[in-house]
Amino acid sequence: MAPPAAAPASGATPAAPGAAPAPGQPPAHGQPGEHRTQRFAPPPGMPAGTPAAPAAAPVAAPLPPAPAVQTAPIPVQQGQRHGGRLDDFRSQRQQSTVGGRTVITEPGRVIVQDPNGQSFVRHNDVDRFRYGARDVRVSRQGNDTQTIVVRPDGSQIITVNDRDGGLLRRVRRGRDGRDVVIIDNRPRGPRGVGGFFVALPPPVLRIPQDRYIVEAEGAPPQLIYDTLMAPPVDRIERAYSLDEIRYSPSVRQRMPSIDIDTINFETGSWDIPPDQAAKLQAIADGLNRAIQRNPQEVFLIEGHTDAVGNDVDNLSLSDRRAESAATLLTQQFGVPAENLTSQGYGEQYLKEQIDGPSRVNRRVTIRNITPLLNGGQAAAAPR
Repeated sequence: MAPPAAAPASGATPAAPGAAPAPGQPPAHGQPGEHRTQRFAPPPGMPAGTPAAPAAAPVAAPLPPAPAVQTAPIPVQQGQRHGGRLDDFRSQRQQSTVGGRTVITEPGRVIVQDPNGQSFVRHNDVDRFRYGARDVRVSRQGNDTQTIVVRPDGSQIITVNDRDGGLLRRVRRGRDGRDVVIIDNRPRGPRGVGGFFVALPPPVLRIPQDRYIVEAEGAPPQLIYDTLMAPPVDRIERAYSLDEIRYSPSVRQRMPSIDIDTINFETGSWDIPPDQAAKLQAIADGLNRAIQRNPQEVFLIEGHTDAVGNDVDNLSLSDRRAESAATLLTQQFGVPAENLTSQGYGEQYLKEQIDGPSRVNRRVTIRNITPLLNGGQAAAAPR
């Protein structure tokens, strides 16, 4: 989910709406008064497409809840489309104002725009876990919601969300009753008041840039696997929550990534054609190998768009592209859904710096975020 409110970290001073950007930071894209997603240039010495954190996070009222986890009986899904087009959802959008922010809801998504141009998209991952399930049980536990997805082999994926739809805990329970904790997102230690934004300096790279951001096309399978299992490129000070990782580019920068440039999305679509889906085989093999070695690994799939269209469309589109890739990796290649999470970033991180159509920018990226969740330590190998 997106941050309930974005708050500065490490003493950062909030930037007032309309204020000039801090030194070294690009101005918000778009004309005054427009709601445009701010684009971030990569730090000096880093390749295009590298997330760069803004100088400070916007300050605003808490966001509305993420798309709620259903509490009514849920039909088990035996299959679903891997994509679609935005035209299917535009007519179903509803807009409101909450705490000075513009809130746009559409099926499966909440998009929030700050007055100063920052935008976020939120969704729940739980829907992806229902594919092929034998049973799905949803119950209330105080203010929290617990969803148990029972797989055909009797294993269970247990997800606990807070009252706003935020993930608290995700566990895989085997047929023998033993639990493997995938994500423990319960609050630990100090955090920015009211938000999940973390500002860190750019990491100091000690590896070649083409090993920091790996192009999937042409990369040998061993390089794919090595990148998925690579350690942080710089020191991790503490364990970060999933929301801090999703919404803090300077935190994500600590981990190498793979640009899945073997998939080319059409404009306005998140559909992955069968001929391109087959090109995910090397990524899927690397993921399955990593998860088989350590079932606690967690991978973030990031969706991106080019600079065509408006912010609402691009945030929704990028989030659906990331989810489409995650869904396909599970349904076609057997990658455990619970070890994947996804997030869209619209046009914030252009790989090719052009204001127009670009297949290079219509992409998904994947990185291992386990060390970020665990404070710099790799997930403990199973005994």
